[in-house]
Parts: sequence; structure tokens; C-alpha cells
Amino acid sequence: MTANLLDFDLDGLAAFCDQLGEKRFRATQLFRWIHQRGESNFDQMTDLAKSLREKLKVHAHVAGLSVLSRHDSADGTIKWLFNVGDGNAVEAVFIPEDDRGTLCISSQAGCAVGCRFCSTGHQGFSRNLSTGEIVAQLWFAEHFLRRHLNTPDRVISNVVMMGMGEPLQNYSALVPALKTMLDDHGYGLSRRRVTVSTSGVVPMMQRLSQDCPVALAVSLHAPNDPLRDNLVPLNRKYPIAELLDACNQYLEFAPRDFITFEYCMLDGVNDTPEHAQQLVKLVRQHATGKGVWCKFNLIPFNPFPASGLLRSPAPQVQAFAKILLDAGIVTTVRKTRGDDIDAACGQLAGDVRDRTRVNERIAQQRTIVLKPVTDLTANNKEA
Repeated sequence: MTANLLDFDLDGLAAFCDQLGEKRFRATQLFRWIHQRGESNFDQMTDLAKSLREKLKVHAHVAGLSVLSRHDSADGTIKWLFNVGDGNAVEAVFIPEDDRGTLCISSQAGCAVGCRFCSTGHQGFSRNLSTGEIVAQLWFAEHFLRRHLNTPDRVISNVVMMGMGEPLQNYSALVPALKTMLDDHGYGLSRRRVTVSTSGVVPMMQRLSQDCPVALAVSLHAPNDPLRDNLVPLNRKYPIAELLDACNQYLEFAPRDFITFEYCMLDGVNDTPEHAQQLVKLVRQHATGKGVWCKFNLIPFNPFPASGLLRSPAPQVQAFAKILLDAGIVTTVRKTRGDDIDAACGQLAGDVRDRTRVNERIAQQRTIVLKPVTDLTANNKEA
């Protein structure tokens, strides 16, 4: 069996080339061809020695993921459904902004955490993705977008591990993928612009701070343990106090001086003034004397029938945000993007739970364009 070179970060690729009797600089050249130029045909890698190209044809390949469907939103958001085999599919979403291009990437087929407000979690868990399958989403999207937009320049400036799955429950595949994203010979992304979102896998947060510290977003969603136990089952293993202590420890190594707390606004569940006041108290209790150590990103809930939950009304969200802001806590309300194509937060793969529907998409290969969405706020961009 030949090796898929998308599975290797630069150190891994250097070790592979060493097995072929090649020096590290050859690995660097090969890495650039694959990631910076999007090339998969070894014959086109013209500055590689012919002898190396012949070895690569025998021992290696560059294999991305096949696209089952592409959906284009009227707001510019693009969602791809990728086939990962055995009836499983994962999704990635590109979100364009005036000053950035963000790609939301999946780390697992399905998710085992089972948060109540997430349609992805309701489909259950199938398997972890390999490093190559994680990287392939960026590899495909970056080079597709360059062709689509007719530009030689990098299009994707930010990557968020906020797609399907809990990234820190697929740690061994995640870290090499992050290193490939950050490597100057790969995608050259800033650590500040690569974000791992976690529901709170505390031991892996501690490992990430040592192995590959990038920006961190934590799915909090509740100000107290009883409520969070109900919304985020992982809280029963790693309660809020333990989670916030881990956040403060992560800050010692993080590229940003704050942690982002994601908070999905659920009507009548976690959106009252009392809940906001509890959050203020919680943040102050865990402050370390370093000033602003966290920010809140309030997320409008994207309803789906199985949840039994409703989106908080916009005035309620704004009132909640005001309490946090008045307490000196940096707070934004996430703009609703791509929910006309089920690409918004918590919606990924919620409509492909039934494997027969994945097979239908293989047959149809369709692209759809739907009506635009309405923003809850006019200006809520993150740094």
C-alpha cells in the first residue's frame, strides 16, 4: 500500500523521504508542491530529481476527498460535502469576509459528545478522520477557491476546527494537521488564525498547550454545572471549574491572550438576565489578574426538529450581551452565515444522518443557490 502524503506534516514527510534515501530538502520541495501549489501529479513537480519522482510513483500518492455536493449561499458561503467512505460524509464550510476568508473544518465523521443543540451530534459518531482527511479539506478548498476566484494569492486566512466532531477526541490526527496548516512551507497560517474549538476535553487541552498551541474556543453554553450537564454531557466528566482552570493554564502558552467562550443562545433555557449575571460572576471568580482573559461569542441557535429547542429572540440576545459588556467582558454576537444551506453553527451534516441520503447525493452531485440570510448584528467581526 502506498502512503498518502497528505497524512504527513513536514517532519513526517522528511522521515518518509529518509526511508526512500532522500534528504530533508527534498521533503521541503515536495511539501511545497503539494500544499502551496496543490499539485498531486509527481511528473509535474519539475524541480524534483527524476529518480525521486519515480520512487514516489511506486511508494506514494496524494489523495484528496471526493466531493459529493457543493452548496453556494447567497451570502457567499460555500459548503462542501466530502465522501470519506463506508457511507460516511463530512462537511467543510468557507465563509468569506471583507478582511479574511475562514474555512470551517471537520475532524470526525459524526460526533460522540451529543450536545443537545447540535444537529451534528444527533447523527451519532462514526469514526475519527485521518490527518490526511482533515488536511484534504483545506487542500481542496484553498486550491478550488484560487481557481474559482482566478487569483494566485492565498484565499483562506483563517481555519477553525469547528466542523463535525470534537477535535480533541481525535488528537493524534489533529496535531500533525495543525502543524501542516502553520508550516511556512505549507499554508503559512498564523497560530492566532487557527482555532481549535472544544467542548472541554481538559487533559487534551493541556497537551495541546505543549504540542501545538493555537487559538482556543471553548463551547461553554451554560453558567452552572446542572444546566451544562444537560446541554453538554461532557461536563459531567470535566465540570466548569475544572474546565476554566484548564483555560487559564492554556493561556500561558496560547498565541492570543484570551480564550473565546462560545455560548449558543437558547430561548428560555440559558438566555435570561440571571444566566448572564452568573456568567459575570464566573468570569470574575476565575480571573487571574491579567485583565481581559476571555471573550464571549453569543451564537444564535439554528433550530432543528429533534432538539426541541428554539432560538432566543434578537432583543433577548442583545439584552444578554449588554449585561456582559457592562461588566467589562468583551462580547460579540455571531453573524448568521450560511443557514440557507444548513452551513451555520451546529447544522453540519444534520441532513445527511441517513446514509441512504448520502448515496443520493453521490448520484445527484448537485449545486444549489438559495435566498440570503438576515444578520442579527451589523458589525460583530472577530480579530
